Amino acid sequence: MRYIIIGAGAVGGAIGGRLFQGGHEVVLVARGDHLAALREEGLHLAVPDDALTLPVPAVADPREVTLRPDDVLVLSVKVQDAVAALDAWAPRPVEGGGTAGELLPLVCAQNGVAGERMALRRFRHVYGMCVWLPAQFLRPGHVVAHCAPLTGMLHIGRYPTGTDDTARRIAADLESSHFAAPVPADVMRWKYGKLLSNLANALDAVGGTVLRGDARAAELLRRARAEAVAVLDAAGIEPVTAEEQQHVRGDRMQVRPVAGAEPGGGSSWQSLSRGTGSIEADYLNGEIVLLGREYGIETPVNEVLQRMANVFAHEHRRPGSLTPAELAVLGALAGEAD
Repeated sequence: MRYIIIGAGAVGGAIGGRLFQGGHEVVLVARGDHLAALREEGLHLAVPDDALTLPVPAVADPREVTLRPDDVLVLSVKVQDAVAALDAWAPRPVEGGGTAGELLPLVCAQNGVAGERMALRRFRHVYGMCVWLPAQFLRPGHVVAHCAPLTGMLHIGRYPTGTDDTARRIAADLESSHFAAPVPADVMRWKYGKLLSNLANALDAVGGTVLRGDARAAELLRRARAEAVAVLDAAGIEPVTAEEQQHVRGDRMQVRPVAGAEPGGGSSWQSLSRGTGSIEADYLNGEIVLLGREYGIETPVNEVLQRMANVFAHEHRRPGSLTPAELAVLGALAGEAD
């Protein structure tokens, strides 16, 4: 199978790079300076025990690719950019007849739980992927992945439920390329479990070093998670537990230093750092806000984190550039009684 990585940033670059290194056919889809760097120098993938330069083919859009029946599309753009990417790729013709939306598997390698439903409107064969892959993309052409001995853990399964031979074949290719790739029949349960940890992304982005290790931050995250657990329970959604996640991960993914890597933060922090003008908070904290409104449950902490993250993104503010007034709002939330 050939893997077309739609969005060759931190996650997509790490997955595509490792698959290419493992001998699999890969095409990276990127844009701007990142695309130019990939074409000129290849993908620089730094991991704890190696610094790789990989001559992975790179394209700007689907018009540059002749799709084949054995292609797998891996959607790894941020979920707020998913609709544009899905609309561009779904109608593309596949050799032998039919379109990508009708014939090709599409794997949603994204945070949050909204991408799969967006994809299913346009693609017949949709797969969820729960991405545990600490990675960083701050410079064009350069991706850093921080874990070893495995680069990441990528649960994959059909959406909304089930498994099949395609999921197992993709998992086998990932397993041969420095990843753990379990194939559960309930992949969305794993993605909801990951969503609970991603509620910290907005706070990490707006707070940066100002709030890392701060008691107020710990209390805000406790409250944000409590709101999420309440709304998921109301919706009848049972995410995997931290214990289940750790049991599967074991000691195979340990965060280690990477030579030359810049200090940074998570995916939302990186969006602010690169000044992209958008952030995924509407589909992380905003997912909890949405469910809270549907089920009549107040979610004040997630609402503030969602709103503040969007302000930072839209105003192109640097991560951690909280004003005294914004810090006071977060401090007041942290001090509220349950």
